[in-house]
Amino acid sequence: MYKLYTRPGSGGFVVEAALALANVPFEQIDVPKTDRPDPAFLGISPLNQVPVLTLPDGSSMTESAAICILLAERHPNAGLAPAVDAPARADFLRWMTFMSSVLYPAVLRCYYAYRYTADPDGTKAVKQAAVAEMDRGFAVLDAALQGRDWLVGDQLSLADIYLVMLVAWHPDVDSARTAWPNIERLWSKLRDNPLMKTLNTSHEMWPG
Repeated sequence: MYKLYTRPGSGGFVVEAALALANVPFEQIDVPKTDRPDPAFLGISPLNQVPVLTLPDGSSMTESAAICILLAERHPNAGLAPAVDAPARADFLRWMTFMSSVLYPAVLRCYYAYRYTADPDGTKAVKQAAVAEMDRGFAVLDAALQGRDWLVGDQLSLADIYLVMLVAWHPDVDSARTAWPNIERLWSKLRDNPLMKTLNTSHEMWPG
């Protein structure tokens, strides 16, 4: 059985969605947010970050995008991503990597700016640069959604859920919804999705 180490409002949101869509049993373990982590948890998450997914063979994975890609491969019948040999698979890998390497780090710099500067007075500049990078990335994704129902392929995939999770973390959500109408159109559909509603109850990613 899978074990998911997570906490409300974290990147565990998309992994919980993946496991639920795959209809596979898993044990959920909520990890308190603390600066003095359990040494056992550090053994599977050296950076003291969630989510972490322990696989049935006992090995563990970090990095939400990588976890999502693995689950899509292990449970192909769940339709979590385009099939490995489908033309849309390349876009799925592209956008998952883009979001995890451009947007997710910018989110972290925005909310944890003090980690990214040795200058106590430098956090404001770090945050401003992070928001600018977020805006640049979301603009790229909004353009990619032009004329499309889903970010990749012709049905919901984990790339859509990952995108919605990230945009929900924007520090000015109201402006984001106006600035990127294609992302908002996708987000509106997912806000009405029964599974997303259920997950949002515990994660409080957006107002109910």
